[in-house]
Amino acid sequence: MSQDTTLDHRPAIGIDVGGTKIAGALVARDGTILERARVATPAQSTEEIIGAIGEVVRELVAAAGEDGVRGVGLACAAFVDGERGHVWFAPNLAWRDLDLGARVEELVGLPVVVENDANAAAWGEYVHGAGRDVDDMVLLTLGTGVGGGCISRGRLLTGAFGIGGELGHIVLDPTGPRCGCGNHGCLEVLASGTALMRAAADLVTSGSAEAGPLRERCGGDPDALSGRDIDELAAAGDPGAVGLLADLGTHLGHGIASVCAVLDPRLVVIGGGVSRAGELVVGPARKAFEQRQIGRGHRPTPSVVAADLGNDAGVVGAADRAQVVLDERAAR
Repeated sequence: MSQDTTLDHRPAIGIDVGGTKIAGALVARDGTILERARVATPAQSTEEIIGAIGEVVRELVAAAGEDGVRGVGLACAAFVDGERGHVWFAPNLAWRDLDLGARVEELVGLPVVVENDANAAAWGEYVHGAGRDVDDMVLLTLGTGVGGGCISRGRLLTGAFGIGGELGHIVLDPTGPRCGCGNHGCLEVLASGTALMRAAADLVTSGSAEAGPLRERCGGDPDALSGRDIDELAAAGDPGAVGLLADLGTHLGHGIASVCAVLDPRLVVIGGGVSRAGELVVGPARKAFEQRQIGRGHRPTPSVVAADLGNDAGVVGAADRAQVVLDERAAR
């Protein structure tokens, strides 16, 4: 088969801007990561964060050599209008009503495509990860919060204003804990890493015999407990840790049932830090979803699987989104 010469085969840069770090990668069109770079996210200064993004981009451009870089895909935890490269609001960064794409383009001299971080991760899994064989999928990322991204008929769903796919804010229990978004009982406050640690702290301080290994691991101080501690104890069969992950997975499964009632995907992919526990979370989520699925027993059931790309989904997806958008612009 002859090579497609209509495509620009230069690599793109994917940047994932988080609350603590800015991770970047030089990514080939086939999803291969050629080079990495990262810096700490500078506190709450908009100008310093943009400057740090520029620093990462320049390092990766230098690594690309004489072939150069086609463009930059920028993923951030924010309400984003990807068409305009505009950030409406970022809860964990000092960004409000910011033309981020234009600012970074001016700084680095390359075309910049801006995307929500969960959307970028969903696109990465769709093109190069767990969803590579389907055209309809949903990604739920379980980290500090719960992010979401939706692919329908091979297109990323972003909504009328560019902020669609906020699946973590589906309300499961209106009487539940308050979410950072202002509502109560969102999927995010029941199935995130933060929710897991809150439940673990409650168990440790409850006096329950089931909490013995967890209490021993943290010396009785729940603030000293980490998600990795829970994963390791659960993998060793500790009932307390296994139960914490199963409860989280059950909440997640209920949320998946609501998502699938609206979007009808073929595949649901679970990513983010909590997904490190694998089937200890995904198994209970799958079971709870199948029990809540509308029309169960009389319709196809979407698969529920763990993500393939791990922490690289954001940078790989951001780089590929840049390639897609730049292809579309070139074809106009």
